[in-house]
Amino acid sequence: MDSMKIAVAGGTGAVGRHVVDVITERGHDPLVLARSRGVDLVTGEGLSLAGVQAVIDVVSTNTQSTKESAAFFAAVTRNLLAAEAAASVAHHVALGIVGSVEAPFGYYAGKKAQEELVEAAPVGWTILRATQFHEFASQLYSRVRLGPIHLAPKMVSQPVAAREVAEHLVDLAIGTPVGHAKDLAGPRVEKMVDMMRAYAKATGGRGPIIETIVPGGFGTALRNGTILPGPAATLGKQTYAEWLAALP
Repeated sequence: MDSMKIAVAGGTGAVGRHVVDVITERGHDPLVLARSRGVDLVTGEGLSLAGVQAVIDVVSTNTQSTKESAAFFAAVTRNLLAAEAAASVAHHVALGIVGSVEAPFGYYAGKKAQEELVEAAPVGWTILRATQFHEFASQLYSRVRLGPIHLAPKMVSQPVAAREVAEHLVDLAIGTPVGHAKDLAGPRVEKMVDMMRAYAKATGGRGPIIETIVPGGFGTALRNGTILPGPAATLGKQTYAEWLAALP
């Protein structure tokens, strides 16, 4: 296959870094779209896709506000789609989240808005919905605290390796648009409190980890399996335990 120029929106993030690595390893040319590279995807400043054949969108934001998340993802997606139209880009690949359409609350509201814009776009598109990454438990462990207490949301997850997500995204990007690809998930269902406790044990973390119930519709979705994949999903290989064992 001839070398392709593939833009990666959010190419310096947790998944984006893997996407850039995979693109390079497969002999293609990555173009990183990020503020650190002079591109503001929210305003569109510095955004040019000249010579790009495909775009992989893996941007993220830290907000849990429904309004802020929807505004962020809508702005980024509109700017990317406009730039793609101007540069005659043939393929837009977006990373979605399993369960975001069924539970459009908080951060997930933005992902739902993103999908709706992509689905209506004139450019050829592919959306890959994935479950949470293995890193999600460590992020919660570090960020959700009450003094020395670490709070674990009561939820079930089927975490997947970020590297495997990146590999699937690149496979899709170098192919023809397929619309909604098969969902991608990890090999095992896990309880978040167990994941966080395992992370603390593996890294020497201290302090109690208490399971808490997240209120509202989103909390219900976390507990009742809404964010788990269906039977047709593609399953990754690396388990959470294997990911922990590989930590430096």
